[in-house]
Amino acid sequence: MARQSGFTTAAALTLLLLGTTGAQAADPAPATFKAGDFMVRVRGLGVLPDVSSKVSAPVGGKIDISNDFIPEVDFSYFITPNFSLELIAGTTRHSVTDKSSIVGDTHLGTVRLLPPTLTAQWHFLPNERINPYVGAGINYTIFYDAKNGSQHSGVRYDDNFGYALQAGVDVNITGNWYANLDVKKIFLKTTAHVSAAKAIPTTAKVDIDPWIVGIGIGYKF
Repeated sequence: MARQSGFTTAAALTLLLLGTTGAQAADPAPATFKAGDFMVRVRGLGVLPDVSSKVSAPVGGKIDISNDFIPEVDFSYFITPNFSLELIAGTTRHSVTDKSSIVGDTHLGTVRLLPPTLTAQWHFLPNERINPYVGAGINYTIFYDAKNGSQHSGVRYDDNFGYALQAGVDVNITGNWYANLDVKKIFLKTTAHVSAAKAIPTTAKVDIDPWIVGIGIGYKF
């Protein structure tokens, strides 16, 4: 369901972005990118986990992680007109549930994620108004501020490295201002360690693998 939601949201945002910028076609020639340019974007993100898991016996069940919607800031540096590096900064908060466990659906509490992600991007049309790009890179996710569910005395998550794939488009609005649509897929695994009074300690191997869909605005320096 999260995978389908990610694709549907991305498609809808693409139509919206292109529709709102189509009227700019009669404007003067767009700003172009060159080596040494620096861009700052502010985006609204939908973080949509695409979860699979394996929970240790005898508890069993399937881990579910809620979506989150957050503001985000990212920074891009252009090494050449076509090639840039992007670093994103943002933090998310998710509710975690073990569904259909041996004792039914069990709320494991909440946890915050800090997932700095560095990607290398290839921009196809740096001299055009509509400039699509693709990217790939590395992610390191820190799990912090875990709050236990009412039935648990402790839940801990392992920090971990992952990798990211990316596709997006910058659309020149006017001068050095750009509208942006960006979709990332982050491949991220963690192990959750769950303890409870008078219960067997449980571990869950979790592939979070979120879709990250963002739309926003940027300025090129």
